[in-house]
Amino acid sequence: MFDVFGGSVKALDGAAVASIQARIDGKTKPPGALGELEHLARQLALITASDGQAPIKLERPQMWVFAADHGIASAGVSIAPSEVTQQMVMNFANGGAAINCFCRSADMALTVVNAGMLASVEHPAVIEASLGRGTQDISREPAMTLEQCHAGLSKGAALITAQAEQGTNVFGFGEMGIGNTSAAAAVLSALLQRPASDTVGRGTGISDEVLVRKTQLIEQALERHAQLPEADSVDVILASLGGFEMVQMVGAMIGAAQTRSVVLVDGFIATTAALAAVRLVPEVREYMVFCHRSEEQAHALALTALQARPLLDLSLRLGEGTGAALALPLLKAAAAFYNDMASFADAGVTEV
Repeated sequence: MFDVFGGSVKALDGAAVASIQARIDGKTKPPGALGELEHLARQLALITASDGQAPIKLERPQMWVFAADHGIASAGVSIAPSEVTQQMVMNFANGGAAINCFCRSADMALTVVNAGMLASVEHPAVIEASLGRGTQDISREPAMTLEQCHAGLSKGAALITAQAEQGTNVFGFGEMGIGNTSAAAAVLSALLQRPASDTVGRGTGISDEVLVRKTQLIEQALERHAQLPEADSVDVILASLGGFEMVQMVGAMIGAAQTRSVVLVDGFIATTAALAAVRLVPEVREYMVFCHRSEEQAHALALTALQARPLLDLSLRLGEGTGAALALPLLKAAAAFYNDMASFADAGVTEV
């Protein structure tokens, strides 16, 4: 397995589960009465506190949105042209998109990365980490070289580990790129060995006619990919079928886990990247909080493969990390009850 990350991801300490659970059970409530928040608090405590004595710490949460363009977009698989990628990144930089609104409401900093757009955005709020001016058309040829893929994994990991050194331990991940649901569908099909008909969806709302064409093109991409040496290798799958933003997001998720940070996973594209990250480094799964269930049809397949139960189901299909930003207040609530809610003994309440 190709190693670009310069360090291992430590499995969470299973020995601490009993003491953490005892702290949760000792709060002034019936056992299990806070439902999924209790499971979330246990995971957050394992990541950030490591035992049942220390409080959960959620430090300087940040959303990272990776943007790139896709060669397959020229085949008309989306309702928007590739120029919209650059336009939306400028919108992010100027604070006008949905993700900006949700990050502000959750007190979450936002960072935007040019992972490989057709044209750069000159703005101080956009980090330049481009792997090229868009990928190739995956229905005809590999999206990128293996060297570009490896560079993207390394770049993504380095960006996040550098930020973690500044004190952040909660990272959300989003994406922007016209054509990226096509790339994600192809990657997911290859990872799960499923046909394109199982993974291709309507993205931001394409017509029946375009959906048929999109499915056919992804099937062509999968047939081409299957002829490659080591076609089952995760890095080969990403290089052959993925996107520049996806490979950087995979590396970023692994980098976050290396630093014992919480990984907030957004919708279909981010969850496909999460699956690739877990296939590369299985321990990363323990650091992931799955934030919402997307309307994209294949998201359920990716969630099932990861044995993930998302926190929210709001019929979202926007991307950008919006579901992850919306879920952050739930993490804060889980931390608040774990850290501050009185125990039966402290409150003088008869234990139930």
